[in-house]
Amino acid sequence: MATDAKILVAGATGLLGSQIAANLLDRGASVRALVRPGIDAEKKAALSALEARGLELVEGDITDDVDKLAGALKGVETVVSAVQGGPEVIVDGQENLLRAAEKAGVSRFVPSDFAIDIFKLDYTDNFMIDMRKKAAERFAGSPVSVLSVLNGAFMEVMITFMQIVDFEKNTFSHWGDPDQPMDLTSVKDTAAFTAAAVLDPALAGGAVRFSGEVLSMRQFHAAVERATGRTLEFRTLGTGAELRAEIERQAAQTQNPFDYVALQYQWGMVTGKAKFDSLDNDRYPEIAPTSVEEFVRQNAPGA
Repeated sequence: MATDAKILVAGATGLLGSQIAANLLDRGASVRALVRPGIDAEKKAALSALEARGLELVEGDITDDVDKLAGALKGVETVVSAVQGGPEVIVDGQENLLRAAEKAGVSRFVPSDFAIDIFKLDYTDNFMIDMRKKAAERFAGSPVSVLSVLNGAFMEVMITFMQIVDFEKNTFSHWGDPDQPMDLTSVKDTAAFTAAAVLDPALAGGAVRFSGEVLSMRQFHAAVERATGRTLEFRTLGTGAELRAEIERQAAQTQNPFDYVALQYQWGMVTGKAKFDSLDNDRYPEIAPTSVEEFVRQNAPGA
């Protein structure tokens, strides 16, 4: 789909942001990237490849003075935020970016939500989701339409950060109901769905929900075994209630919530609390998402 509307991507040097920018260019969009001064050579090289395809670069930071930041947003129809970080970025920084968008006359803002259903979780369920919920509260009442793109869990995270699959020990360890369906999507497909949603003239504010594949832990285990040809011991570590107790135990022993946030994400998934009630995949039938089995076959260590 070709469009004359200019899209600005904040966080375009990151894994997801760079792929969103690339997908927007693929669809004929005019794309501008907000880039912090002094980025490293590797990130600059990646942006150079996108520049060759028409990406426009503008220096700035989402924490800049609102008037200065609004100048970088001049002529932009939609701002897509793919930034990552703590509350100073996700809450304060994104609010600042939204205020600049208001000043610049931007029509729509896509915050860096990209997760399980943040609107179904309560405060304290997940500290990273708490930041996104707080940001959403800050966005309320803005004349700019806010569109959340939700993708469930990244497949990349499921085979690494979540500490579910251990390819060295040949184990698959999980908490909770092994038959609870979960929404899983690759970064690549999340970027493709995001670009399609951003360029969809029928979408303004609200939320859209996409999933590359919906699998339970038991089905996820089977997909990993098929993809790798390995036998992985299927280990159930406890119930959802026992997982919540374990999270609380760890939280009492550390000042760093990153020590247990993977368990918080798993809790939201295996209890079904953060499960999408419906999917919007059918809006964009041209996107054929990658299955978990295919993803693991392509990306798992030694697969």
